[in-house]
Amino acid sequence: MKAPRNKTIDLSVKDGKEYLDRCLTLKDAVRKDQIKDRVIRGDFFKAASLLPSGFADLVIADPPYNLDKTFSSAKFSRMDDDEYGAYTESWVKLIRPFMKDTATIYVCCDWKSSNAVYSVLKRHFKIRNRITWQREKGRGAKSNWKNSMEDIWFATVSDDYVFNTGDVKIRRKVIAPYRENGMPKDWVDSPDGRYRDTCPSNFWDDITVPYWSMKENTPHPTQKPEKLLAKLILASSSPGDTVFDPFLGSGSTVVAAMKLGRHYTGVEKEEQYCVWAQKRLEMAREDSSIQGYSDGIFWERNSRP
Repeated sequence: MKAPRNKTIDLSVKDGKEYLDRCLTLKDAVRKDQIKDRVIRGDFFKAASLLPSGFADLVIADPPYNLDKTFSSAKFSRMDDDEYGAYTESWVKLIRPFMKDTATIYVCCDWKSSNAVYSVLKRHFKIRNRITWQREKGRGAKSNWKNSMEDIWFATVSDDYVFNTGDVKIRRKVIAPYRENGMPKDWVDSPDGRYRDTCPSNFWDDITVPYWSMKENTPHPTQKPEKLLAKLILASSSPGDTVFDPFLGSGSTVVAAMKLGRHYTGVEKEEQYCVWAQKRLEMAREDSSIQGYSDGIFWERNSRP
């Protein structure tokens, strides 16, 4: 029995068969309209040959990091750096034809795999930046620094790409307010307090990793927060664009895309994760809120009034 405040989505495959049946299983080549707003049940490496070219405006990829990790029924084993680089090359080459000439790609990784990911991406795309985000949680370490950071590489197909700076500003409390001629300079004095809406940097310290009392939480071992995905989607796509995730996991990318008025396509091979992704999409139709984001503003962690 779960505690009353435990909102974790842990529906089993057996009990969630109706959600699994909503997923698309590819048997033949498909058109763009057939994969719009769909979760595809299958292995991306096998599904790639059946997907149409040029359908994605934005790709967000969260492949297995170069660690020993169990994902539902599958286990990913750590490789040496060259092997992991070859693995990354294999899926990046597959994904490139699906991207429009104006498309953007974000790739998630940890510090151990970051260099390998960069080396591959620079051969296929124009590298724009590296985002480092602070995970609120992190395992303790007795003989090393606790690992609480992850990277996201930002790259584009060409120099013609979308970047909506104004859509991803963060609201920060003003600690030392500066006035000019007695008036606030670059900050606002409101009933909610003194704050400044600032342009985003490539270091994000306002992200909360999903936990048991959050409606988006699942038992997925590496689930990304909807707030993190929302930043990427708002910055690098426009309403009506298509967001593609080849390693969908429990569905955070497609859920955030739906909530923000984008089309989506995701591929996931684990049946359990497909169930959770479809369940979350159903919930998103009733509740489009994203924790930490409201009224077009991203709030600092735990700072929203």
